[in-house]
Amino acid sequence: MSSTVEQIKDKLGIVDVVGGYIKLEKAGTNFKAKCPFHHEKTPSFFVSPTRGSYYCFGCSAKGDIFTFVEEFEGTDFLGALKVLADKAGVEIVREHPGSKNETTRLFEILEEATQFFEKNLDTNPKALAYLSERGVRPETMKEWRIGFAPDEWKALYSHLSKKNIKPHDMDKAGLVKQSEKSEGDFYDRFRSRIMFPIFDTSGRVVAFSGRIFGSDASQAKYINSPETPLFNKSKILYGFHKAKNGIRVHDYAILVEGQMDLIMSQQAGLRNTVASSGTALTPGHVEMIHRLTDRLIIAYDADNAGVAASERAWKVALEQGLDVKIAALPHGQDPADAIKENPESWKKALTNSTHVILYSLENILRQAPEERARGKLVREKIIPLIAVLESSIERSHFVSLVASQAGVPEKAVWEDLEKAVRDKNAETPEAKSEVTSRNTHEKKNAVERRLMGIVYYFEAKNREQGSVFTDRIIKTIGKENYSILQTTYGSIKDELLFEAELTYGSGPPGDGDMEELLANFKEDYIKQKFTHAMTELAKAEKNKDTEKIKTLLHQCKVLSEELRAISKKI
Repeated sequence: MSSTVEQIKDKLGIVDVVGGYIKLEKAGTNFKAKCPFHHEKTPSFFVSPTRGSYYCFGCSAKGDIFTFVEEFEGTDFLGALKVLADKAGVEIVREHPGSKNETTRLFEILEEATQFFEKNLDTNPKALAYLSERGVRPETMKEWRIGFAPDEWKALYSHLSKKNIKPHDMDKAGLVKQSEKSEGDFYDRFRSRIMFPIFDTSGRVVAFSGRIFGSDASQAKYINSPETPLFNKSKILYGFHKAKNGIRVHDYAILVEGQMDLIMSQQAGLRNTVASSGTALTPGHVEMIHRLTDRLIIAYDADNAGVAASERAWKVALEQGLDVKIAALPHGQDPADAIKENPESWKKALTNSTHVILYSLENILRQAPEERARGKLVREKIIPLIAVLESSIERSHFVSLVASQAGVPEKAVWEDLEKAVRDKNAETPEAKSEVTSRNTHEKKNAVERRLMGIVYYFEAKNREQGSVFTDRIIKTIGKENYSILQTTYGSIKDELLFEAELTYGSGPPGDGDMEELLANFKEDYIKQKFTHAMTELAKAEKNKDTEKIKTLLHQCKVLSEELRAISKKI
C-alpha cells in the first residue's frame, strides 16, 4: 500500500488537490483560503507546497492530501486512496492480498452483491420494461448500477455462500436476516425488488435501497439496508459521489427525495443533484453540501408527505448557513414524473425556485385568509426561519416583507423575532462555563505554542541562535518548567514548526518579536504564580497560619511589582 501512496504523492501536489476543492490565494510561498472544515469570514487555512501539508489556525485542522480528502469527502483512508488514485492515474495494488480487515471484506461482499443484482436485472424483461416506462435509459441503468433481487428466499445467500462468504459477514453487510424460527438459518433481506446501490463519497457501494416490484401491496414500497459498519444514513447522500463536481462547478446543489428523482434529474443533465433517499436531512448531510456551495434548491415531492419533509429539511439547511430555495412542482407530482413528462419544465421549476421564507409565506397566505390565523402561522412557521439567518440585513428584509404581505404590524414581527433569537441563543450555565474555560485555555496556550514554534524553527534553521533563545526561556521560567513545555508540545512539533514558518517566512524572528513574546510569556507565567499565591494566602488566613501569611504576602507583593514592570515594557 505504501508504494501506491508514494506514487500518488509523486504525481499530485497538495496545492492541486486542495485547489480542486476550494479556492486558494497566494500568500508568499504558501497559499491561503477560508477553512472548509469550519465556517469563518477571514482566511485562516494555509497550504504549504514545500511541506506538502495544510494547517488551519482557526480549528487546528492539519494533514496531507490523504487526510484532506478523508475529512472533506467524509471517507476513510481507503476511500481517499481510491479518489486520489483515480486523479493520479495510479493503480491500487494491495501488497498483502491475504490479509483483509473487516472493512475491506464488507466492501468486497457488497460489490459481489451489486454484480449479482445487475446480472439478474439483465435477465428480467419485466423489471427492465418497468424502468424503461419510468423513463430510465439503458445507459443510465448501467451508470447507476441498478439491479434486481429475485423473488426467492435465498438467491443472494446461495450465491454468496458459493463464494465462501460466511453468513455472519453477509448479515454484517446488511444483506441477509437470521430466521426467528431456526437459529443459524438466514434468508435474503431483499426479494423481488429493483435494487439501487447506495454509494459513499468515493463511489464504493455501502448499502442498498430496494423498490418493490410485484403485486404484493402489503410490502413497503422501499426498504433500505440497516445501519452497518459501512452505512450511516445520516452521513450518506445518494448520488453525492457523482454530484460533487457538478455542485462545485455550478455553485449550487439540488436536493430531491428519492433514488428515481435523483437518477432522472442527473439523466436530464442536472449533474449537481443529490437525494436524501427518503430519510430526514441531517446537519451531517448539510455539512457535506456546504463544503462545496452556499446555495441549495430543495425539490421534494409535491404531496403532503413531501411538503412536511421539505419543512424539516429547509430549517436544518438554514441553520447551517445555506441560502435555501424551493422548486415548486404541481401538487401530486414528483421530480421523476415531471422530468419524464417534460425535462424542460423541471429545469424551469429550478430556475423559478423561491427563497424558502417567501415560499412558506405564500403557502400561509393561501391557507389562512383570516388575519388572526395568518399571524399565528407566521409566528409558528416563518419567525423561526428568520431567526436562524446570520445576516441582519436579510432579517430586516424578511421582517418588512412578512409584515406587509401578511398584513401584520412590523413591530409585532420584530418582537416575536427578538424572542425567537433569544431562545435560540440561550445557553445553559454548563455550556457557558465550558466556552469560558476553553477560551482561557486557548489564550494561555497561544503564547506557549508560538514560543515553542520558534524553538523548533531555530532547531531546523539555526541551532546556534536557537540555543541562545532557549537559554533566555530557561532563564525566564526555569529548567523544570521548560522541560514540561517540551513534553507538552513535543508531540505536535511539526504543526508548531509549520505555524512558525507561516508567521516568519524564510527569515528568523526579529529581536523585537522575541522580546515581546518572552515578555508576554513571562507575564502569563507570573500571573499564574500570583493566582496560586493568592489561593494559598486565603487558605493560610483561614488556618490562621501567621508565618505563612507573612511569607505569601511578601511573595504577592514581589510578583505584583514584577507584573507592573512588565506591563510598562509591553
